[in-house]
Amino acid sequence: MRARPTPPTLGTVTVTKGCPAGPPVHEHRHGGSPMPELFIGGQWTAAADGEVREIRCPADGTPVATVDEAGAADAAAAVTAARAAFDDGPWPRTPAAERGRLLLRVADLLERDKDTYARAESLDTGKRFVESRYDMDDIANCFRYFGDLVASGNDGRVVDTGQPEVDSRVVYEPVGVCSLITPWNYPLLQTAWKVAPAVGAGDTFVLKPSELTPHTAILLMRTLTEAGLPDGVANLVLGAGGAVGAPLTTDERVDLVSFTGGLATGRRIMAAAAPTVKKIALELGGKNPNLVFADTDFDTAVDYALMAVFLHSGQVCSAGARLLVDDELHDDFVDEIVRRARAIRLGGPFDEDARSGPLISAEHRDKVEKYVAAGLAEGAVLRCGGERPDDPRLRDGFFYLPTVLDECSPGMSVIRDESFGPVLTVERFRTEEEAVALANDTVYGLAAGVWTQSVERSHRVAARLRAGTVWINDFHPYVPQAEWGGMKQSGVGRELGPAGLAEYQEAKHIWRNTAPRPQRWFE
Repeated sequence: MRARPTPPTLGTVTVTKGCPAGPPVHEHRHGGSPMPELFIGGQWTAAADGEVREIRCPADGTPVATVDEAGAADAAAAVTAARAAFDDGPWPRTPAAERGRLLLRVADLLERDKDTYARAESLDTGKRFVESRYDMDDIANCFRYFGDLVASGNDGRVVDTGQPEVDSRVVYEPVGVCSLITPWNYPLLQTAWKVAPAVGAGDTFVLKPSELTPHTAILLMRTLTEAGLPDGVANLVLGAGGAVGAPLTTDERVDLVSFTGGLATGRRIMAAAAPTVKKIALELGGKNPNLVFADTDFDTAVDYALMAVFLHSGQVCSAGARLLVDDELHDDFVDEIVRRARAIRLGGPFDEDARSGPLISAEHRDKVEKYVAAGLAEGAVLRCGGERPDDPRLRDGFFYLPTVLDECSPGMSVIRDESFGPVLTVERFRTEEEAVALANDTVYGLAAGVWTQSVERSHRVAARLRAGTVWINDFHPYVPQAEWGGMKQSGVGRELGPAGLAEYQEAKHIWRNTAPRPQRWFE
């Protein structure tokens, strides 16, 4: 076995070469000795089979750290710990107000350690540091929202049965042991959307982050412990989906699986959970239309259309990757999009002049390249991008130029499939009816945008779009108070909002007859 650097910890930083002009790579220290990164039953432990994985920064390929790589045995051990903590531990029976206060403490600690978390996330993902800092604010707000929601209490509801001698109530209880499987594009944000309601509901969980971006999950385990979460409630296993994620979806001791990621994996998880009839929550991405009508404010719509698709290099499940433009506006609008897309500066996390970063890996960039090539072969017109940058300072990173494909039509693979990269496809429409039909012509239904100065049209179109979120004259914002999730094959269930908490609860009806009398039914 080769020597393994110690994992990142709050407050301890060791200077290494790292990404250009960036802060140092983090290293965990505990009494000066290396410390393993799997967290099971309240203890940090190494992978049972001794496997490790090297994490590299996508911006330049430099090493970030080497972490433990879990296997099926580690996943089973984590489920055992979570099961024991749920069945025999104090957390499911802890008063809701106390669970809520713990989430509020977590929010405070996240704000205290905001830059540490943001640096770790930027090094893992290559995302601009300024974007990671914004994410940390959203993450703290998520924990604070669920903390307030849980602390406010939810004693269920009284059911009026029409029978005065009957006390009938519906109460909400924790669902049990939860497997939480999160993606690499927003590692801690997507984790927070699952961990906060699970902890608030009184559940226990096993978290498996993407094997590419583990470090903020490691840090979160430390923060949860510092906040006072009992041992065994939070468990962390690192590793690939096939080795670790799959056992977490089939183990009969798991009560719920929550997954955010690709559609193909989501289908496999749904099938794997079926034999034990687990509760599932799936957020599976989207192919999100952004509809621009001729009466829109031109400059504002252009600005938002660029942000909708090129933020985080298009690696956003709700990216507005399908631009549907009124034929009357098309030429001028797309010309301006192309002009500004060509001017986007690419760079690493700590390049203050950069406006967009790398893709997550060489393999993912290869997929984006094949996606664009397929679109061109089918007749799309390349207006800009479509290749790797030739800037020498970017040669060691996984960069791809912002790309615009014009004159696209519904049957093309670039319209049907999710690129998850900095690629904008453009379609024309001539009527409102055609715009809605094009927008809905997809198996996905996560999000959509509508740009018009007509209030009546905006509401008509929003009502007809089959998407879980519709933005009118905006794109991308969300708040933890409002539910997030998709229709059709974009997923099952909702995150955030009251429904996001309900995903981690079971409703139980309790009927008490206060004056029972013999019924004499069988006399």
